[in-house]
Amino acid sequence: MNTYKLTLAVFFISFITTINAQTDANIFGDVQSNNEHVPFASIFIEGTSIGTSTDQTGHYILVNLPEGTHTLVAKALGYTSQKKTVTVEKGKTIELNFTLQQKVMNLNEVVITGTKTFKRVTESAVIVNVIDNKSLNAVQACNISEGLRFQPGLRVETDCQTCNYTQLRMNGLGGSYSQILINGRSIFSPLTGLYGMEQIPANMIEQIEVVRGGGSALYGSSAIGGTVNIITQIPKKNSYDINASTHSINNNATDFILNGNINVLTQKRNAGVSVFVNRRYREAYDHNNDNFSELPQLRNNSFGANLFFKPTQNQKIELNFSSLNEYRYGGEIVQKAAHLAQQSEERTHYVFMGGIDYQLNFNDDNSSWIAYFAAQNTDRDHYTGIYPDTPNDINTHLTNPPYGNTENTTLQAGTQLNHRILNFLGGQNVITIGGEYVFDDVFDSIPAYNYETDQITKNIGGFFQSDWEIINKLNLLVGLRIDKHNFVDKAIFSPRISLLYKLKNTTQFRFTWGTGFRAPQAFDSDLHIAFAGGGISRIFLASDLHEEKSNSYSASINFDYPNEKFIVGFTLEGFYTQLNDAFYLHPIGEDEFGEQFEKRNGPGAIVKGTTIELRANYNRKAQLEAGFTLQQSRFKKAVENIEGLESKREFLRTPNQYGYLTLTYTPNTKINIALSSVYTGTMDLAHFDPDEYRKSDSFVELNIKAGYTFNLKAVDSGIELFGGIKNFNNAYQNDFDKGKNRDSNYVYGPAAPRTWYIGLRLKSF
Repeated sequence: MNTYKLTLAVFFISFITTINAQTDANIFGDVQSNNEHVPFASIFIEGTSIGTSTDQTGHYILVNLPEGTHTLVAKALGYTSQKKTVTVEKGKTIELNFTLQQKVMNLNEVVITGTKTFKRVTESAVIVNVIDNKSLNAVQACNISEGLRFQPGLRVETDCQTCNYTQLRMNGLGGSYSQILINGRSIFSPLTGLYGMEQIPANMIEQIEVVRGGGSALYGSSAIGGTVNIITQIPKKNSYDINASTHSINNNATDFILNGNINVLTQKRNAGVSVFVNRRYREAYDHNNDNFSELPQLRNNSFGANLFFKPTQNQKIELNFSSLNEYRYGGEIVQKAAHLAQQSEERTHYVFMGGIDYQLNFNDDNSSWIAYFAAQNTDRDHYTGIYPDTPNDINTHLTNPPYGNTENTTLQAGTQLNHRILNFLGGQNVITIGGEYVFDDVFDSIPAYNYETDQITKNIGGFFQSDWEIINKLNLLVGLRIDKHNFVDKAIFSPRISLLYKLKNTTQFRFTWGTGFRAPQAFDSDLHIAFAGGGISRIFLASDLHEEKSNSYSASINFDYPNEKFIVGFTLEGFYTQLNDAFYLHPIGEDEFGEQFEKRNGPGAIVKGTTIELRANYNRKAQLEAGFTLQQSRFKKAVENIEGLESKREFLRTPNQYGYLTLTYTPNTKINIALSSVYTGTMDLAHFDPDEYRKSDSFVELNIKAGYTFNLKAVDSGIELFGGIKNFNNAYQNDFDKGKNRDSNYVYGPAAPRTWYIGLRLKSF
């Protein structure tokens, strides 16, 4: 026993003895990794609320412990947990030290999205993929839109040449089938979804959890394709991070980004705050030299915070909020008001999102009660228009230009009760029951086009889930959700069943069946107003439109083989989703403003395919992650997409193959190198004026990033100099439409051309 630890133990025990004569049983020690102490690691007795944290020197002490044999757990962020069994006796002090191993790969994080309860990845009956802020930094993701591309089964596409709105496609389904959550709450409304993935900066994020396949059994409408849960940064230690980078887009436009984070904790670690700020300015980029942008001008300012307070050991209050302010302009590149440009889209967004959660643990931590409220408000001023050619039309246009305004408010309130039954038919079962209410009010108006959407949606939902560990190797997850949506006549029942079987410690087999639904609400990602042939296209709802339902099946095998020097693994998943009364857009002619489409219920559709994930890590220095999806999305009967042309069964804008790859190399704490790639296969596309079907080329986008960190030991900080090239092979669409009468929806492939960047990062250790 070294002198420091003995002195520390004697001091604390003497102090406790002075104020409290009951010194029954005590444990003290330290936590180390690679011969260095680990500060602020959690030390606790498994199954109880008794615990503490190591101090800044990596030492801890527990006093007045109950007698008996206990399992003591040491855990810290970025390290694998360690458990030790110890027997404590009254009047005795024991030294117990821990040695933690740094995590080689994120193979067994704690996640919440799959079950609404905290579960280890390998113990969850539902596959949950995780993207942490380290992964986002490795691919130089500026926002979640750029980060989600590097996940299996996911594809982020740009859908407008003028304004560049994006949507997330999961397992071959469009963006309106994917539900995006902020800290577990569904306040990412359909309107927010049009531009929100580009508005949320990467430095706001702690991690992103992805569940592919039907999730309506937990989250309600529109979770048919899958669920993405964006978890904002949570303070874990006192730290700061400031990052500035400048980008050159194909030597023709600049993009400057400045962001910062600061995390502050109290000495007792019972309260803390994590604050982020972000500033971005991007110039408009013209790829085909027609003086009309392919990438719009962006000005983005955002800030927010995540705060927590623990009034007692078993209570926690968490508050988060963010403010996003974005100006976006695309079209003719001129220094004029938007309505004086030959063709343009202008958007000014003011978005505020926030939420508050209260959690109470009781019954020796076997039960917990959660109450929550979340909200978002978006105020959007916008313009979408083409400058006319004739004097009369010009006069009308100048007198009443097509400016518009959008107001959108989303509210969610709910409660949830979790209870763990330690002896349930020979196993352990976690019962979850809850209810929630979601309200969304959207008003969108462009008076000059006689266009107006005024819609209020309300949904009351209740859910029940049984997460039963039948035996150590077998887990059965059963859930049921009931929703009453104001656009649906009857209550909708959405069951889900998942089965997990674990073979040894290396392999998991999973099977899931679930149902879902999508309500026939008006404002959705497919209601974007687009330019085509000198006019604008608009979408209307059919009078007899009703909800779309789904049946989803998936089966998978997950294997990871760890060794002292390396880990290799793979996940192979097959998925099958049957859509009944699938929504599609039917052409119904045109008026004086342009093309018109009607959203209708189709004959149904089948989406099926296979996704494979590969991963490997050698000696915590070289890491490989890759994913590839082979799939097919087809209507049961052909539907008409362009009036006068043949009907098609295939989903448009949906490639049958896509994938990604990332390779990182960190030989030491100073050097980091990352290679990444995104593959997009060919796809069928609709083109207007001339009206025809086209097939895109396939694309392979290659990226590289390298960084070097200079240590500033005197201030416990480091300065990282980094740089790289996105899409260095310049795989970019080469047949964009030109001029003011271009078909703005005819856009595909990578989101940007070759882009060079260099940056500086100041961070604490």
